[in-house]
Amino acid sequence: METLINYLLHYGNLNKQQIELIKSKVVFRETKKEAYYHEAGKIPNEVIFLTEGIMRICYYNHKGDEVTKYFVDENNFLADINSYNQEIPSTEYVQAVTDCKYLVFSKSAMKELSATIIEWDKIIAKITSKALADKVNRISPMMTEGARERYQKFLTTYPSQANRIPLSYIASYLGITQSSLSRIRKSML
Repeated sequence: METLINYLLHYGNLNKQQIELIKSKVVFRETKKEAYYHEAGKIPNEVIFLTEGIMRICYYNHKGDEVTKYFVDENNFLADINSYNQEIPSTEYVQAVTDCKYLVFSKSAMKELSATIIEWDKIIAKITSKALADKVNRISPMMTEGARERYQKFLTTYPSQANRIPLSYIASYLGITQSSLSRIRKSML
């Protein structure tokens, strides 16, 4: 819980009463490895703060192939913002790569925090803005780099995740086959 509060305080000021209110509004949950936290076609109605584990966001392309868009690890918020805000069905799946523990903010809790804490919307806007910028910065270079460079960048950007994520998911994220990723890894030894 303290990690969540420290994370929020990085983006704005909160007094003790506001912090206690936030703590009272979250619910602790877990999702086991390989289980889906959220499925495409459903309208998301909560925002989570991942405290332990890694989740991946994926979808199925027109050929029916599963494609990993990105990963989210500890001490980060996770929400399909577009679907959540517009109350439309999501096109993405969220799957636990490892056993995951997280704090859940329901939509009603978010509305109450917004109505009660003056700085809440500003804090959430800053967090959302940073997350979107991070997503663009992760995806944009991958469009112009070769497979080896994308993998090296993945290792540099996510050193603690490389050994925790199955190679098939990493290959999907990098846009290459698992056998290509294996060859790249062997050539780097």
